[in-house]
Amino acid sequence: MRRISLLIVCLVGAVLSVSAQQYVYPFQNTALSDDERVNNLLSLMTLDEKVNALGTNLGIPRLGVRNTGQSEGLHGMALGGPGGWGGARMVNGQRVNTGWPTTIFPQAYGLGETWDRALIRRVADIEGTEIRFYTQNEKLLQGGMVMRAPNADLARDPRWGRTEESFGEDPYLVSELVVEFVKGLQGDNPKYWKSASLMKHFLANSNEDGRDSTSSNFNERLFQEYYAYPFRKGIEEGGSQAFMASYNAWNGVPMTSNPLFLKLREEWGMKGIICTDGGALDLLVNSHKAYPNMTAGAAAVVKATVGQFLGAWKPFIYDALAKGLLTEADIDKAIWGNFYVALKLGLLDGNQSKTPYGNIGVTDTIAPWTTKEVQEFVRLVTAKSVVLLKNEKNTLPLDKNKIKSIAVIGPRADEILLDWYSGEPPYRVTILDGIRNAVGKDVKVYYAPNDRMDEATIAAAKADVVIVCVGNHVYGTDARWKVSPVPSDGREAVDRKALSLEQEDLVKQVFKANPNTILTLVSSFPFAINWSQAHLPAIVHLTNNSQELGNGLADVLFGDFNPAGRTTQTWVKDITDLPPMMDYDITNGRTYMYAKTAPLYPFGYGLSYTKFAYSGMKVSASTLNPSAPVTVSVQVKNTGARDGEEVVQLYVSYPGSKVEKRPIKQLKGFERVMIPAGQTKTVSFELTAEDLAYWDMSKEAFVTESGAVNLMVGASSADIRLTKKLNVSGS
Repeated sequence: MRRISLLIVCLVGAVLSVSAQQYVYPFQNTALSDDERVNNLLSLMTLDEKVNALGTNLGIPRLGVRNTGQSEGLHGMALGGPGGWGGARMVNGQRVNTGWPTTIFPQAYGLGETWDRALIRRVADIEGTEIRFYTQNEKLLQGGMVMRAPNADLARDPRWGRTEESFGEDPYLVSELVVEFVKGLQGDNPKYWKSASLMKHFLANSNEDGRDSTSSNFNERLFQEYYAYPFRKGIEEGGSQAFMASYNAWNGVPMTSNPLFLKLREEWGMKGIICTDGGALDLLVNSHKAYPNMTAGAAAVVKATVGQFLGAWKPFIYDALAKGLLTEADIDKAIWGNFYVALKLGLLDGNQSKTPYGNIGVTDTIAPWTTKEVQEFVRLVTAKSVVLLKNEKNTLPLDKNKIKSIAVIGPRADEILLDWYSGEPPYRVTILDGIRNAVGKDVKVYYAPNDRMDEATIAAAKADVVIVCVGNHVYGTDARWKVSPVPSDGREAVDRKALSLEQEDLVKQVFKANPNTILTLVSSFPFAINWSQAHLPAIVHLTNNSQELGNGLADVLFGDFNPAGRTTQTWVKDITDLPPMMDYDITNGRTYMYAKTAPLYPFGYGLSYTKFAYSGMKVSASTLNPSAPVTVSVQVKNTGARDGEEVVQLYVSYPGSKVEKRPIKQLKGFERVMIPAGQTKTVSFELTAEDLAYWDMSKEAFVTESGAVNLMVGASSADIRLTKKLNVSGS
């Protein structure tokens, strides 16, 4: 018996010895809870280390906590590009600012136009893998694992200069894509994250002019139902535990130091990082004039539990401590979330190489951006993002076997423009390149960037068909901040002053020379292309930036891929159809939910090379109860001769509502489905009472209203094919 007891004691001692070897400090012990580990780490940190942690670094060298910072990643990890995010590096012995290659997808606006959840998740997953590769490969060690992505802001107005960064105007669509992007970045491991998703920019940041001092004014109901909705879903359903505060104020209170964050941390389960935007502390004091000096401003930011400053902070924090405006406990509360994120990234583990993503770039040393699989996927994403806006008399797809010559014309034909948040792609395929790749040597390809000395019209007249490529310039390479020389262009810090397309004059000239002209609009936001819609036989839209721009577009133009992209914003006919830019109350006529005028292209719109018929709409129950969801199903048949994808959309309206200003209609479900020619598929949506709730400001809660609602299924917000009524039992 004594021998058995002795053996047990020895075995226990050996286990404890092995366990002890795995960590030096309790915070490295993975057997402890997350809260215990973070609390222990904070208890071991000096005041100076805590003040230092108010920057964007997560490292504590003295305690063996490896550092990581932040990276940009709206449509691919940015380690280069116009913003110089990767910094300088040595090439052939020379220091150059070319950055480091990463996979570059279409702009976020274009990703949104795919309406494809699984695709969005894979885009972000590839980005997350490249983040790990660069931050863990000993020969690289670039970037940071906290990714400033996705942008969960809503594109309420097409004049917004950063429309290119948003998935669209609708809170349901944007929230669904935000959730998938977050999941893709962070991975599917239940304990660790591949990278950390830091959503931008909380809240209601959709005017660039004056953003450093303006206030976005709207009520609590729009906060809950519209502006904050994608952020909340990104946290509660996606799992993001980080976001960036925006420059603007909400109802007069600047977001950089908004006490609202304390409430949201509790209500949303937001445990992680809240950071300022770049230089926001200075703007808080000198533009918003919210505080008398930087010391008072810095103290207010920390007390709002904003734990990371993008810009100077140390002298003001020390001064605030000395003057009693701030305590060490205040700092602890603000930076707690920083190290919670570090823990989820595996940075607090005693042996980080044993974490699920610790091998990427270490033992797994094949650079993702070099693989054929990833490059082909970018091409597919690009093709899936193409929106076919018009196709009169089946002008598209083009039959390259029947074409002897083609003219490729316009300023966007032979360049790929990289925006401010783009990385450096490993290669670039322009539209001209893609068309040449598609048609081969047997088809003559003419090219003219403009109509200088009649070059464009001469080329157009000689060709069987013309592809004219126009659109905005992103000005990512323009060092002059707050500059967009053309009124209809926009960028960060500059809102658009026009929706008309100056280059439409080139389109008119080309069309006069050759009526067989197809418009390729390469743009980061909508244009009021009324003339083109009225006169041209075919129009396609896609966004800037993709490294496979040319090949992806050519796949659509020549029928190798059947387009199914959909608009994510209402394309108005005229700038006068929009409410004033600073009117943030969308119920005054903004977005498809409250629009008062007929659009050029409605929300959710896009054509295909085939046709789809809808039938057999069913609802699983006649009444929707709070305790049980209903299933809405519909039969969709591909009645054409080509296989194709359809984006089936479910909308809801409230004809008998007694609640003021409920939307005319609103999206509540969508599915992008592939249906072979001649075949039928059943598409189903689950609808809960919560999906139909509105925010009751008197009760400060979501409430489901009793009564009948209309369920509408169709191909866009304006193309409703089937309708049924559903009774709703309120809450």
